[in-house]
Amino acid sequence: MDTKISMQRRSLMGGFLALAGMAALTPIAQAAALPAGAGRSLGAMRTIRTAELEIGYAELGPENGQPVILLHGWPYDIHSFEEVAPLLAGAGFRVLMPYLRGYGSTRFLSKDTFRNAQQTAVALDIIGMMDALKIDNAIFGAFDWGARTACIIAALFPERCKGLVSVSGYLIGTPAGNRKPLPPQAEYEWWYQYYFATERGRLGYEANRNDFNRLIWKTASPKWAFDDATFARSAAAFDNPDHVDIVIHNYRWRLGLADGERKYDALEARLAAGPAISVPSITLEGDANGAPHAPPAAYARKFSGKYQHRTLTGGIGHNLPQEAPREFAQAVLDVAAM
Repeated sequence: MDTKISMQRRSLMGGFLALAGMAALTPIAQAAALPAGAGRSLGAMRTIRTAELEIGYAELGPENGQPVILLHGWPYDIHSFEEVAPLLAGAGFRVLMPYLRGYGSTRFLSKDTFRNAQQTAVALDIIGMMDALKIDNAIFGAFDWGARTACIIAALFPERCKGLVSVSGYLIGTPAGNRKPLPPQAEYEWWYQYYFATERGRLGYEANRNDFNRLIWKTASPKWAFDDATFARSAAAFDNPDHVDIVIHNYRWRLGLADGERKYDALEARLAAGPAISVPSITLEGDANGAPHAPPAAYARKFSGKYQHRTLTGGIGHNLPQEAPREFAQAVLDVAAM
């Protein structure tokens, strides 16, 4: 089901209408109501230790609420959810927003640990965080690297995922799958991936990470008029001492130019088979997403359980939860009611 949502028509209590005679989605009144004008807040900043990391995270909402884990991507941080979190907390959810490895206050416990950013390592960070916090399962809402991480958890560990909201759909990939050349326009959109494959790219990102990431924000969300203060709140997360290592390894690993770790081989082999996601899921896309992304029809069959897709109109780009916070929060509430 593909639902197009106008940014000028934000009727949350009645649910979203489907296209061309299709039934309406589950009304939010059957789940929980979003508070009006909840404001901007990340709540309390905390840390928790896993096997390799001390993960910095923000938490908002009642401790006994249904856990919702919101995962950011590159080059963003937990401030992408600064308006989503109060909405969900106000509806009774326990909202957790971790900094991924290489961002914000998250730190490696040992200087000798390989700064690995392959997809399974990042996903297992979040499983480790859940274990440390004694969270059996959670609803996940995510975009970019975070959406890939959430998709992996939903596919490989469905017992840990009650529901999934994923921007740009099914993002699980493999270095082997990435060997196939793309059409020229698609290759052009991945320009930074090839830049990062070079030592010049690594040095350039190290020296210019804020200017570089501001450029990515502009190209990925060409109609989002963010101000300097908004960017600065997230840019502080790029000062993490492992940020450059993590970003460079992530993109080089994707292209098969950097190795991962053998301890993840079995999980990577399962991901290489393209496992379906069976948990209730809603995928979202903005009509002005300037980052590389597949059309919804390309991944719809990867979701074998209850599933809906929603396309947001009105100039919504890649950082969808920050550009359309009420619609993102609505999707989390709706997937919780599926």
